Amino acid sequence: MPGRLSAIATAVVLVAMAVPAHAATIEITMENLEMSPKDASAKVGDTVEWINKDVFAHTATATNGDFDVNLPAKKSATFVLKKAGTVDYYCRYHPNMKATLKIEP
Repeated sequence: MPGRLSAIATAVVLVAMAVPAHAATIEITMENLEMSPKDASAKVGDTVEWINKDVFAHTATATNGDFDVNLPAKKSATFVLKKAGTVDYYCRYHPNMKATLKIEP
C-alpha cells in the first residue's frame, strides 16, 4: 500500500504542475479626471478592469489600436490582454488622462 500512496501523491503533484496559473485582474480607477495607477504591469491573458468613478464617460483607448474601451459614468469595463508590449493609452474625451500598461508574455 505505501507504494500505491506514493504513486497517487506523485500523480497529484504532476497534475497540479500541468494546470496553468490563473490569470490576474488588474484594476485601474478613473476618478477626478485621473487614471490610477498611471503605470501598471500585467501579463498576456490577464484582464484589465477599468472602473469609472466619475460622473461622466471615459474611454481607455490604446495609441497603437490594441483596444478602445468605453466606460459610461459610474460603470466599469474589462479587456483581456492578448499580446505583450508596452501600451500607452488615454481617454478620447479627456486627452490629458494618460496611462501605460506594460504587458509581459
